[in-house]
Amino acid sequence: LSAVYEAFCQGSDSPLEDLPIQYADYAVLQKEWLQGEVLQQQLGYWKRQLKDLSPLELPTDHPRPAVVGHLGQTKTFTFTGALAQKLKNLSRQEGVTLFMTLLAAFQTILHRYTGQDDIVVGSPIAGRTRVEVEGLIGFFVNTLVLRNDLSGDPTFREFLARVRKNALDAYTHQEVPFEKLVEELQPQRDLSRNPFFQVMFQLRNYPARSVSLADVNIEEYEFGSDIAKFDLSVGLRDDVTGLMGSIEYRTDLFDQTTIERMI
Repeated sequence: LSAVYEAFCQGSDSPLEDLPIQYADYAVLQKEWLQGEVLQQQLGYWKRQLKDLSPLELPTDHPRPAVVGHLGQTKTFTFTGALAQKLKNLSRQEGVTLFMTLLAAFQTILHRYTGQDDIVVGSPIAGRTRVEVEGLIGFFVNTLVLRNDLSGDPTFREFLARVRKNALDAYTHQEVPFEKLVEELQPQRDLSRNPFFQVMFQLRNYPARSVSLADVNIEEYEFGSDIAKFDLSVGLRDDVTGLMGSIEYRTDLFDQTTIERMI
């Protein structure tokens, strides 16, 4: 945006190189690749991974309605730079990513809250697995279902190893669109819950980029939302000052004080 705006202001052509493919080309490539034996192999993994899945029974402040609502609130929080650095050091020591460490910690919290050993969360993944699409404008994000087992009272490091293995397996089979999983696996539908998972977790670790336009002043505008897509949705962003976090929650299930305790 910055490069093109500045060039057009000066009456010049776009300085950006032509893209090797367009979004429509990507759609065709995906459709051609994701069929037959490849599709069955990918689906086979998810059928095994999500077999006999039980819903997460979070203790709520209010009874779960028969039809889930979408009213929500968001609470923000910060992990200091010192704590964030310790988490990164631990991740390096254990041969995992920061995302895996944070996911393991969050799933441990869910295990403590629910008393369940089988913990499932959803997580978005960028989906830009080919070099040709890295610079392409378009929606590639898919949702992965990350299921981890805390049975046997593992130490945190032992559980972290389980999280690592399952995450890497899920990345290897990330090409199946989430809606295709729902269509093929046909989970028992319940109007009070999302299919497969009720809690979302994500870490945004892409670098922050400032946009500068020659004759325009730009500033960031923070705005709240009164919508919640899931029972809980935890987001973290790796920032120079630490880890910036937020929890989006359904207000027909949880009170603010409960979310503050969870933070």
